[in-house]
Amino acid sequence: MRKLILPLILALSATSALAAPANPAPGPDFANRQDFDFADHGFVATRKDPLIKAADGRVVWDLSAYDFLKGPAPATVNPSLWRQSQLLTKHGLFKVTEGVWQVRGFDISNVTFIAGKTGWIVIDPLTSQEVAKAAYELVTENLGARPVVALIYTHSHTDHFGGARGMVAQADVDAGRTQVIAPAGFLEHAVSENIIAGNAMGRRATYQFGYFLPKGPMGQVSSGIGAAISPGTQTLIPPTVSITATGQEMVVDGVRLQFQITPGTEAPSEMNIYLPDLHALCMAENANASQHNVLTPRGALVRDAKAWADYLTESIRLYGDKTDVMFTSHAWPRFGQAVVDDFLAKHRDAYKYLHDQTVRMMNEGLTGNEIANRLKLPPALDREWYNRGYYGSLSFNSRAVYQRYMGWYDGNPVNLTPLEPADESARYVAAMGGAKKVLAAARAAHATGDDRWASQLLNRLVYADAKNQPARDLLAQVYDSMAYATENAIWRNMYLSAASELRGGIKTGGGAGVSIDLIRNMTTPMLLDLMSVRLNADKAGADHATVDLVFPDRKEHFRVAVTNGVLIWEADPKAGATDATLTLNRPVFLMIAMAGGNLAAMTQSGQAKVEGDPAAFGKMMSWMDAFKPDFPIVWRP
Repeated sequence: MRKLILPLILALSATSALAAPANPAPGPDFANRQDFDFADHGFVATRKDPLIKAADGRVVWDLSAYDFLKGPAPATVNPSLWRQSQLLTKHGLFKVTEGVWQVRGFDISNVTFIAGKTGWIVIDPLTSQEVAKAAYELVTENLGARPVVALIYTHSHTDHFGGARGMVAQADVDAGRTQVIAPAGFLEHAVSENIIAGNAMGRRATYQFGYFLPKGPMGQVSSGIGAAISPGTQTLIPPTVSITATGQEMVVDGVRLQFQITPGTEAPSEMNIYLPDLHALCMAENANASQHNVLTPRGALVRDAKAWADYLTESIRLYGDKTDVMFTSHAWPRFGQAVVDDFLAKHRDAYKYLHDQTVRMMNEGLTGNEIANRLKLPPALDREWYNRGYYGSLSFNSRAVYQRYMGWYDGNPVNLTPLEPADESARYVAAMGGAKKVLAAARAAHATGDDRWASQLLNRLVYADAKNQPARDLLAQVYDSMAYATENAIWRNMYLSAASELRGGIKTGGGAGVSIDLIRNMTTPMLLDLMSVRLNADKAGADHATVDLVFPDRKEHFRVAVTNGVLIWEADPKAGATDATLTLNRPVFLMIAMAGGNLAAMTQSGQAKVEGDPAAFGKMMSWMDAFKPDFPIVWRP
């Protein structure tokens, strides 16, 4: 944990931007306790032992880690974010309505248990096997032992399927004792969404979720839609039932389920679930206790804010007058038809307003950054706690809408060939009279509370000279100040993560690692596409190689060719010359291509057969980059 600097703390405590009023106008009403009532509703029990551990003894979740949130907000946390974090970190088993329970606060997401005639129907089994198992044990301890007869994934993000093997055995799925239900396209998107850009996304996710930050008033206080991501073992059991259309209905263990398909909203494959006999609606992650991300800061394809709003309109039409309780994959339920209707309508309106007004301003000639600085929700929407920017934000999302329609280019020719940030920064610093003058200007800006400008100045100074420690320290101090003031949990995490690295360097290790289940479920085309983006054209140069891959266990045959610095593959190739043909089962190939396995050893053991030049494949693999997960973000070496 980094050292705390007493003078900084004292200065921050006296800063008016941090000492926000108890009920800052014209936002939500701090005296309104409805969310606390809803979050506490139906509490049954929580774990006696707060520590959830992996098989090797490593702690993957500590239920006591957020106990510091009791009491009033300190000067180092925005009061609105403090309130949100208090609500999100309530943990334990809760009865939602007759026949429906949730375990909340064991992860960033919730897991829902629906009682069938003989067992549990489980919706979204958390991120990791360990916390999922602990949630199931808590349910069993308080509600009795029952098997899981169905597992439902609402969408294709890891925090909604990664704990599958903590509750369900593959043998039960294979034998038909447990159904695994998901929206159409789930497996493809669950596996592929983070594959091509996975290394860059993973690095940026450490900032977004504050992975290496200490939990506390000076560090990570939540992630805005949940506490944090559990760093346990991520798993995946492929679906056995695919939901393909809105209105599709199933009866599972005596429970009627109706589905609404919502592709392209919060996830490329997603669905809502209605329980008509219970008048209960699961809105997955399409409705939340915060604005969501139209473009997540960790990186992803831009989502469609208009489609998101339109699907919420459809949800209101389908279920609005039939729902007594609504629950979601994050945060707490909402109770009462009038409450649910009002929530869905105003939450929908926030996404529609975001989309329509961004496009209006875009068509009036404003750029993404200009729109982000000017767009504000109308008071009727802004005063609702669930439309605040704890996770997504109007600023970030408006730029995402702009990007979806217009791309990165703002139309100004000066931005056709921009300089690299380090080169541009060095020239700006020189033009401003040198590092000492820039540092002095930044100190003056910080002293007057103009931290946005101070951070711009200091960012250029650090990019111009990464070894300028006074500039790094002051930029870290400015980021602390911006973190303590922001209402947005992941902005706070990103500011504080940057500050930590500016002071002490990049931290690595300790994560969950790549899920073996995700690797196993990659299609071979996905795997070859990943190899394509790992190819370093400079290493390959003018050289070339062609290798056939034959996987008898999958009855697959691919030809992989590298020429002109490009890797091209084709399935079921026609006859033609190749440098080598490798015949091996695909798990053996995965060991070689993904885990550093030795082809010669595999050949000698009989697990692989090579015809032609055995060096051809080794040459091809030598051209592949092994991505480093710890590349710098806030400076360049």
